[in-house]
Amino acid sequence: MTDPIDALPIETLRRRGSTKWAKYPDDVLPLFVAESDFPLAPAITEALADALAIGDTGYTPPTHPLQDAFVDFSARRHGWQVDASRVRTTGDVVMGLVEIMRGVIAPGDGVIVTPPVYPPFFDAVPEAGGEVVQVSLVADEDGWRLDLVGIDAAFAAGARAMLLCNPHNPTGTVHDRETLVELARIARAHGGFIISDEIHAPLVREGVMFTPFLTAGDDAREVGFTVTSASKAYNLAGLKCALMVTASDRTTDVVNQLPVEVEWRTGWFGVIAGVAAYAPASDAWLAAVRARLDLNRELVADLVARHLPGARYVVPDAGYLAWIDVRPLGWGDDAAEWILENARVAVNPGPTFGEEGRGFIRVNFATSPEILQDAFARLGALA
Repeated sequence: MTDPIDALPIETLRRRGSTKWAKYPDDVLPLFVAESDFPLAPAITEALADALAIGDTGYTPPTHPLQDAFVDFSARRHGWQVDASRVRTTGDVVMGLVEIMRGVIAPGDGVIVTPPVYPPFFDAVPEAGGEVVQVSLVADEDGWRLDLVGIDAAFAAGARAMLLCNPHNPTGTVHDRETLVELARIARAHGGFIISDEIHAPLVREGVMFTPFLTAGDDAREVGFTVTSASKAYNLAGLKCALMVTASDRTTDVVNQLPVEVEWRTGWFGVIAGVAAYAPASDAWLAAVRARLDLNRELVADLVARHLPGARYVVPDAGYLAWIDVRPLGWGDDAAEWILENARVAVNPGPTFGEEGRGFIRVNFATSPEILQDAFARLGALA
């Protein structure tokens, strides 16, 4: 059994200058933006230190070791056989989503999003020239799932593409293979495309099977694009590197025809760190992170039951984000600011994920048990 990683001490975390720990005063516990509180994988620290030692801080070349590193990682982790010649890079996942959308839609075309969903999706679509078409997730006692009937209707009504969140943020849903196969069939039948954000894929919990969209059959390969990054699992967001992956000549041509500046935006330190992250040398570190997240998912369930009786939390299958329904507590549609003022805990406000997020909060549990216990005790004092 893998020993879980420990988060850095809070005194060390407060020395960080990135958004999570720098946005609010020191009396606030920050559980909002998706940064983790763990030490970097040693292989990443070593690779970046070596680059700094020789001044290797220049531009990113179009071909570099990250393509092959991702190929090896995908085969090892997901049994996914990726063609390195069909892997390109850019600055971050949202940048990749926007540029691929520009390659497959015309101005004014509809692009499907499935709220509650990662808030930048709502801005990325108009940035690419599209119109947001919302098809809400279907909620039941077990969690959330895609509304395939509604997605089919949206494509039939003229939508040209869909932004898929796989695994889904904020619910932590891991879409099963059968769902993805049917989604691909629907898109292909209507001449549409699926652009799959798979940034949380390395953080699927023990016993849950993740299906990369491009492995979900022939239809998926023909209509699909995957955009992903090491940034979420390995906490590398500030180094600016994401991958755009395709599996057919048709979709590869779309990526190859993007402006050269799309690839020039890739951060070279992001490439260096990504190669180290995806290397076998970092597998034990990732296992330790996943072990910690498995414990923290269950800890959050216990803390919600203890401090927020009546609130609803479904243990997520992936990622490190808890999607908590606090409507039974009477905290209103958007409790985040009130929580910040009265409990000094920063959480993400549910409505930013769409209308379906009213009365919800999103809590980042990629931290220490002690910080989580303190935060939920503060929330419980408001209940």
